[in-house]
Amino acid sequence: MDNLIVDIEYFAPVMLYKKASSFSHVEFDVYENWQKMSFRNRCILAGSGGPVSLSIPLEEGRGQRKLTRDVRISNRYPWQTQHWKTIVSCYNRSPWFEFYRDELELLYQQSFEFLVDWNLACWRWSVKKLGWSVSTGVTAERIENLDVTKWLDFRNELLPKSIMHKFPDPVMYQQVFEDRIGFLPHCSILDLLFCEGKNARAVLSK
Repeated sequence: MDNLIVDIEYFAPVMLYKKASSFSHVEFDVYENWQKMSFRNRCILAGSGGPVSLSIPLEEGRGQRKLTRDVRISNRYPWQTQHWKTIVSCYNRSPWFEFYRDELELLYQQSFEFLVDWNLACWRWSVKKLGWSVSTGVTAERIENLDVTKWLDFRNELLPKSIMHKFPDPVMYQQVFEDRIGFLPHCSILDLLFCEGKNARAVLSK
């Protein structure tokens, strides 16, 4: 089995990258019905006082009934500026933040109309920093039935309300504020990159 199909998320939790590390191709389902209360427009950072949630504002709000591919970002709000400031606040003392800072800041200065396009850009940025050669695609139609000999269906496996229950053994590494607040599981891939840098890929493969 070489192919993984999954919903597309905003700098997804480390667990998605852990799962994806054993596949040669990752396909993002953009023809699914939009699901609120997910990581599709939210990512979790490790702050000095505990988990910090970054949420992208959406046109028509989070309860809309659309395909994921049609969901638009509400750029009337300076969300990218706010998210970047929060990232800097959480990680400016992390070992690898300066190494990634300039390129990531440029990403946060780019404008995107559709959430899917932004999330794809986040995925490509993080995969590049991990040094992966995994191929990536997006679905061209609604997919109901998959050949289970060729595909692993990981859609809707990572949800904020159930991720701790489904994945009680998170990927472990040294976090910035771990000595103060303990280890925070299932943070965004950004947390792993800022803390482990070039060693992040090896952490995921353990």
